[in-house]
Amino acid sequence: MSLSRWWTETTAALGDRVPLPLAALLLVLAAVLVAAGWYTFPAWVPRRLPRLPRLRRRRPERTRPAVPPPAVPTPREPEPELPAATYVSLADRLAAEGRYAESVRERLRAMVRELVARRLVQPQPGMTVVEVVRAATDARPQLGPPLGAAAAIFSELWYGQRPASVEHDRRMREHAADLDRVLTGRPADPEEGPRP
Repeated sequence: MSLSRWWTETTAALGDRVPLPLAALLLVLAAVLVAAGWYTFPAWVPRRLPRLPRLRRRRPERTRPAVPPPAVPTPREPEPELPAATYVSLADRLAAEGRYAESVRERLRAMVRELVARRLVQPQPGMTVVEVVRAATDARPQLGPPLGAAAAIFSELWYGQRPASVEHDRRMREHAADLDRVLTGRPADPEEGPRP
């Protein structure tokens, strides 16, 4: 007997014994029960299923290499504070290599280092550029324009992920020179034109 003939005869015999609406209702009820069981699956499974004992082969004991005791962490010594001139020379070298974004970052570090050396900013771990600008302008409001403009360039390149150019480095040099003039109290150089 073929499968299709068996299926036809079986469904016909079932249809003779069970009315079609009742069979449809039983199928829907079975589907709802399966769906409810599927949805609540972990809740109705016992937490600990009985385990059948298994025969285990004894493995030969492996000798593990001796693990040295963990080293006691020593407090990290603070990194030595580099002078601002070191950051400036690094920025010049990076700019000469065409790495303008890094050059901008190092120039900003030199500016911050100069503010720290003059005790205008108290450095804190994780301090953002905006916090540095705010702390410096609270101490001396005239530092706001050059430092804010330098922070804007830094944020544009590093947080905004914009490509850096030689123009960014040039403007950063100008803002660093402006900051130096404000810090030292020297007047602006009359040969320089107006700032853009």
